[in-house]
Amino acid sequence: MNADVLVAASAAKQFRTAVKPIWCPGCGDFGVLAAIERAFAVMAMPPEQIALISGIGCSSRLPAYLTPYGFHGVHGRALPFATGLKLARPDLEVIVVGGDGDGYSIGGNHFLHACRRNTDITYIVMDNRVFGMTKGQPSPTTEPDWGSPMAPGGPDMPSFDPVAIALAAGANFIARGFSGDPNRLAEMIVEAVRWPGFALVEVLSPCVTFRPDETEWKHAIHPGAGFPFDDRSRAAAAAARDPFATGIVFRSASRPRSRRASPVASGDLAAVEKEFAV
Repeated sequence: MNADVLVAASAAKQFRTAVKPIWCPGCGDFGVLAAIERAFAVMAMPPEQIALISGIGCSSRLPAYLTPYGFHGVHGRALPFATGLKLARPDLEVIVVGGDGDGYSIGGNHFLHACRRNTDITYIVMDNRVFGMTKGQPSPTTEPDWGSPMAPGGPDMPSFDPVAIALAAGANFIARGFSGDPNRLAEMIVEAVRWPGFALVEVLSPCVTFRPDETEWKHAIHPGAGFPFDDRSRAAAAAARDPFATGIVFRSASRPRSRRASPVASGDLAAVEKEFAV
């Protein structure tokens, strides 16, 4: 365990707001919140140099619980907003948080193109394989045979594989973590933020209300053999073969980042008006 993360656990309180999380008791997202706080403490960045962007869903409430700048957007649109913010304000550390429904369903198209553009942002997805806030519908990552009152018999279609999709679309950094191990997850987040290009941190985060079976994940989680890879095909095969293997799956700095930014200085409204004058 990184000693910096252990020290940061006590320093993380400075990044908490007075707003109390309203997640269900036992929700995995509490562990992700703790990991992000510790990661911020390790990086020792002033809160005003960080922007947290989210969409809609249980996990997307997270910016309200932390002191950096936050933007709670609309369903599935966090990534394009974050991309525009990073290009306009490259001095900010832009981090996107959300869930599997928000990110891979209505936001699936944006996820593909965020990987492809390879802008220097970090995307932390709390994946519980269910739409929790809207009472238990299957999400893109739900198993084909997981039945519920919302979907008797299950969705009966292959699950969306975020790691494989991110690899194919061109993300520079991909990790899979577990909300029940916030210290190790904090280490992954720190490396993801520091790595150049688009970084995905896929977090297995149980929904104890609508997926109580996921409480057993703590017995299945283990470090991935051979992680990290620098070859996309080998990384995809290893991650798909063992969906409970955690760690940094893939990292590569060989793809150039998108660096195109607005030529207008930040806050120069007169210059913006002049650019659009007709």
